[in-house]
Amino acid sequence: MACIVCNEEKLSKEFAPYNASDNCDHPCLTCLRCLVRSVVESGKCAYPGCSQEIHNNCDVIVLFQDMLAKMFISYEVTHSPKGVVANDKSFVNVLCLTGNSAKIKYTPYMTVYDFKCHVSQAMRVNPKKQKILYGDTEIETYSPDNRLKTLAEYGVKPNTTICMVRLLYSISEDLNHVVFDLSWSFPDYLDASCLMFSQTTFYQVCDYANKNPHQCIAHSGDIMDNYHKMGHHKIDVSLHKIPPEVTHLFFTLSAWRRPNLAKYKDPSLQFYEASRPVESLCKTSFSHANESQAVIMCSVSRANSKWTIYELGKLTPGNAKRYDPIKETIRDLIKSGM
Repeated sequence: MACIVCNEEKLSKEFAPYNASDNCDHPCLTCLRCLVRSVVESGKCAYPGCSQEIHNNCDVIVLFQDMLAKMFISYEVTHSPKGVVANDKSFVNVLCLTGNSAKIKYTPYMTVYDFKCHVSQAMRVNPKKQKILYGDTEIETYSPDNRLKTLAEYGVKPNTTICMVRLLYSISEDLNHVVFDLSWSFPDYLDASCLMFSQTTFYQVCDYANKNPHQCIAHSGDIMDNYHKMGHHKIDVSLHKIPPEVTHLFFTLSAWRRPNLAKYKDPSLQFYEASRPVESLCKTSFSHANESQAVIMCSVSRANSKWTIYELGKLTPGNAKRYDPIKETIRDLIKSGM
């Protein structure tokens, strides 16, 4: 593929895996070299027609510079303790709940930061938006004394699987009234639900049949757009009113009349502040849910009074008439560190 700026043919890994700024809404057709050079020299995005200003020392540009510097470096192990041996056929499988996966060459003393950079190149997810789980342990980039940690410190073995969850949005504490807009394409109705948990204990559900289970949450009912052949269920949440014992919210879409979601293209979720409905703060959609009865679109987790939205796309049996299988899937996610 040719870079849109220099017109030179490049390998896919030589292109920026995502835009340097969230305000850039164009495709990623600029090679890393041209993008970094433009930001360093002019402080602006390199894409033709985009005048977005970008600081040359922002985290994304620093990462892109690091990717360029390391692009053709292969990691080699000069010393491995007994039981930790790497070879040319050793990989770590990185798996998302959506089923997307990638193989990353295994080197036990690769830092977690470098590992995330490799994942970023393979799966096009910003390292800062990656939550990495090995077993039921979250792999942290830095130690408490701000030292870069390595895969070996977490006991990561060759040819094992690591789970990666994408962070969609960190909700600032001043946000209160927010909306989770779940949508789908016709033929008819799906059910959007929000299941609330206190750790692994089910707390309450907000859905079409139970629209106002608590003052903190409300379900819109059916909003059907016949012209665009789209259905919506909007769930309003007042974050400051959520009971303190509630730790997780899980948003799901499930089939109502049909055995699975095969007839509904790209079930989607959009998140925004209620007072600014045209300014989406994050969104996601999935195309892998055809044979499933339900899909858990995202989780909203509380830690130290701060809420964070994670993309899930986890398939599950069950629906709004039969929540028990969905609850069990959610409990397993919570236990695994999701």
